Amino acid sequence: MIVVYHQNNRVTKVISNQNESVAFAMHSSIPEVLMILAHQFPLEPIVWCHQLLENSLNMDKIATLFHHNKMMLSFRPKSNNFFDNSIGYAEESLFINVNKKVSYPTWQMSSYVGVIHASVLNAIGDKIVCEPDLDYYLSSLAKLCMPLGLLCYSEPQLLKSVEIIDSLVKASNFTLFRFVKQHYKTRWVFLLALNLLLYERKILFYPFISALFLKRRFNNKINIDDIVVQSSRVIIDKGTIDVIIPTIGRKEYLYDVLKDFSKQSLLPQKIVIVEQNPEPFSKSELDYVATENWPFEIQHIFTHQAGACNARNLALSQTRSEWVFLADDDNRFEADLLKEVFQKIKKYGCKVVTTYYPQKGERKSHHKVMQWPTFGAGNSFLKSTILQHVKFNMAFEFGYGEDSDFGMQLRNQGNDILFLPEPSILHLKAPVGGFRTKPILKWHNEKIQPKPSPTVMLYLITHNTKQQILGYKTVLFFKYYKHQKIRNPFQYFAVFNKQWKQSIFWANQLKIDS
Repeated sequence: MIVVYHQNNRVTKVISNQNESVAFAMHSSIPEVLMILAHQFPLEPIVWCHQLLENSLNMDKIATLFHHNKMMLSFRPKSNNFFDNSIGYAEESLFINVNKKVSYPTWQMSSYVGVIHASVLNAIGDKIVCEPDLDYYLSSLAKLCMPLGLLCYSEPQLLKSVEIIDSLVKASNFTLFRFVKQHYKTRWVFLLALNLLLYERKILFYPFISALFLKRRFNNKINIDDIVVQSSRVIIDKGTIDVIIPTIGRKEYLYDVLKDFSKQSLLPQKIVIVEQNPEPFSKSELDYVATENWPFEIQHIFTHQAGACNARNLALSQTRSEWVFLADDDNRFEADLLKEVFQKIKKYGCKVVTTYYPQKGERKSHHKVMQWPTFGAGNSFLKSTILQHVKFNMAFEFGYGEDSDFGMQLRNQGNDILFLPEPSILHLKAPVGGFRTKPILKWHNEKIQPKPSPTVMLYLITHNTKQQILGYKTVLFFKYYKHQKIRNPFQYFAVFNKQWKQSIFWANQLKIDS
């Protein structure tokens, strides 16, 4: 391990893991020094740390935290990030609103403290410009390499004790616009300027104009596939797994799912089926659960209460194995699915994975193991110990967003969600699927219908920053315009605002009622 200490945009000293001084180019920028050291020590993790935090650097913990080579960790012990919340006007993803109390996935890296493996820096080489500004360079590196499979986290345990200090120090408006132009499609530069004008009454003409002359950075010439991943974490002990399946009106499809499980090279211990039928005098139609022999235990729960959130919570409460597979009743998969997923979990040392989940004929768009911006409630595997403090939020019942909300609960407990391109689970999207019994929603009879759906708004106000919500509002305004009948933009704006307020109202009602 090589540790680089810096202050005032200059390296002050470099120490090896034997606590010996290492020579460095004194007049080079910090990123340039990092690159030079990566060439000198290609098998070592490279740590950077602000000189003021030297005594707080948690050297003993880094080896545990940095458990494989395709990772990048950093932490900023300030209330804000390098880019302030205005970056939310240009990005709606979960990587913006960083939870600094736990290990949290984000491309927003910090110059205060961090670690990356030399092999990653060597693979990048000169394909990312060595900026004199370390914060900008690290954030650019993470932003470009996360889609390629570099796992990037804000990690508070890099420091022995964490005290989040309020800070007004941030990237300038010129730097903000520059970053957006270099890492996003050009339209986001215009939307950033528009949102700052609409919601903050700021006219940032010169930062906006200067950014338009910059070229976008791409990652197509960066290849980190040759970096070997083998986590030092022992994440699987017994290797047992339970499966939960909510179902309603899909007798034949569920039978095929159970048959697929019966052919697994690694059999589940138990499958919990929650069958729903809201008809008052209805009975179970799943006769084959009892009449056929299955190589695993099946716990069949029949309920008249419809709703996937309730069904999944009920099923999760009945699991007892080391791992849990959240499945669906219209999936199909190969005989080695569970075995292969466990192999990937061991390799990456992660507690939550979501598999590739295509429909028939769908072309694969993601080919790397990467940090996933959502969560699949029908194709995810979780370690059971992390389920103690999370559940599907009943406020989302019969709406949309319960799986994304569940994923955010996991992340805010310090558990990242990785996407596995292989193995895959085929999602048949059975024609009898969806909400078979159409519920009457509370706002159904309202004269002014909420826009967006109150459950979508509930997710936004629960997990996104104010700027992200307002940025979403602007995008929705333009997107929805062509799908509605009002052609007068001023009249449309007035109606849209009323719909938006209705959505906020009902989202808060859902929050209260749950």
